[in-house]
Amino acid sequence: MSETIFSKIIRREIPANIIYEDDLAIAFTDVNPKAPTHILVIPKKPIPQLDAATEEDQAILGHLLLTVKKIAAQMNLKNGYRVVINNGEDGGQTVYHLHLHILGDRQMTWPPG
Repeated sequence: MSETIFSKIIRREIPANIIYEDDLAIAFTDVNPKAPTHILVIPKKPIPQLDAATEEDQAILGHLLLTVKKIAAQMNLKNGYRVVINNGEDGGQTVYHLHLHILGDRQMTWPPG
């Protein structure tokens, strides 16, 4: 996997507004928010995209979703929120390090894209 901006955030080489961190994941506010609350949750293990995940990544994938739940509670997103994973070019992925978007504090529309 090539170097990404997220790798540099994990190593603290560039600043980010980090709101959560544990041994497996880190979460920070998106610098180009699409909702009043827009947080990115990423694994510290470099997985380029969801399609690159393997059976060995099952635990980290589950951990990421439970981390989203913790952060949503921390951010007081009582009325709901959206979780998005963009996968590949047609899916809108621009940074090839798996990341989950938490979008909240506004009504979401459907279809999203």
